[in-house]
Amino acid sequence: MANGFIQANTVHVNDSIVWTDSAKKNIANEIIKKEDNGEIKVAAQTCNKTTCGQDTNVVKKVTKSIIGATYGATVWSRDSLYKDSLRRLKDLRDVFHSILGIKEKPIDSSKIKMRKLHLAVSPYVKYNVREGGVASLTFNATFYTADTGYSHFSSVKLTGPYSLEKQLILDAVTNIWTKNGNYNFLGDWRYSNYPTFTYGLGSNTSVNRRDSISYYYVKFHEEVLRRLGAFSYFGVGYYYDKFYNIVDNENQTNFQEYNEYATQTVSSGPVLRLMYDSRGNLNNPQKGFYGSIIYRDNMKMLGSDDNWQSVNLELRKYFRVGKQHNVLAFWVWNEATFGGKPPYLDLPSTGSNDYLTSGRGYAPGRFTGTQMAYGEGEFRFAITKNGLLGGVIFANGETQSALTNITAITNVFSSVVPADGVGLRIKFNKQSNVNLCLDYAVGRDGSGFFFNLGEVF
Repeated sequence: MANGFIQANTVHVNDSIVWTDSAKKNIANEIIKKEDNGEIKVAAQTCNKTTCGQDTNVVKKVTKSIIGATYGATVWSRDSLYKDSLRRLKDLRDVFHSILGIKEKPIDSSKIKMRKLHLAVSPYVKYNVREGGVASLTFNATFYTADTGYSHFSSVKLTGPYSLEKQLILDAVTNIWTKNGNYNFLGDWRYSNYPTFTYGLGSNTSVNRRDSISYYYVKFHEEVLRRLGAFSYFGVGYYYDKFYNIVDNENQTNFQEYNEYATQTVSSGPVLRLMYDSRGNLNNPQKGFYGSIIYRDNMKMLGSDDNWQSVNLELRKYFRVGKQHNVLAFWVWNEATFGGKPPYLDLPSTGSNDYLTSGRGYAPGRFTGTQMAYGEGEFRFAITKNGLLGGVIFANGETQSALTNITAITNVFSSVVPADGVGLRIKFNKQSNVNLCLDYAVGRDGSGFFFNLGEVF
């Protein structure tokens, strides 16, 4: 079988396919399978036994026809070989070893095991004008669930930021694939004690008019998706969000009026998700497309305060630019609520995505609305050839709906709020391709530094 041949003679490095040394010496003919009107046709592709592993045309044909048409293994690059071996790449571990005089053992790419666990732990501090100083510890684990075959990178990300404003968030986001890639388990568990500011609904709100609020938050989101085709998945799940001990120390916005002076709110209900994902490494996608539509139905019979629904549409596209692994990335995230009255703190807002990364340039929760549209673009480029340093230039914009009539829930979109900035990327782990991200962003309210372990999107 051709796919068995590919499994036996290739390994994965970051987001790409690499032929093993043994395969380069022994391959004389490459079997290519193509699916045409339900019939499998077999053709032979000849390559030089010493250069077969270098021939990008062979990889194009093999991966596009076999993997793309018959299975859709998203972890392998379908249009180029990974030309920079791990021997040539450098990360922070290599830098520290060099400083300490520790010699590294040569890396044999043929012995890399896909199931190997890659860990990255990063303490950091940051400051911006709205949150003040923040200290955090981020833990990122990436791994394959199969030694060979068609497997995505699975990931577990744990974060624990604590700010000078006494804001605490304990967050666990998981993305786990089964061995054969047929099932994907998604989770987002969170606990937070969060004194903060809210500025009312819409994106025309002012920093001079705000409420000082505090609350505790428990979040439990779990989903399981089943593969439908090469890159498409469908699944179900359950979302539970509880805010309690809600306190408003001021009353300058429409927060209390909208929330009806509640000190506790619960939203609970099933979700349906349709997803398309042709990315490989979620920590640092080099190319591919991600699309997701989530329908959520909150029900009183499941403990929700009210019956209401929401739809979330998210799109991400990545383009490889040039020969230095430069990437042009785009992100669109839209969310709408309807059919009832969602609690104020459940409404879409700045930084309310699963990884708390949207809206660089603004503090989390700076803009809130019953409907939201968000877009971001980023150019990622290499600074050093060994992959240790890189940079980004980014810009984003968002708009939230304001309520002209709280009783009738009449929504009107207000102005688009922009932000832009630049950032530095430091290779934290070259095998899992995780970057330490240090960004400086400027928004309408001011500027600040933003840190993350793994790309923002």
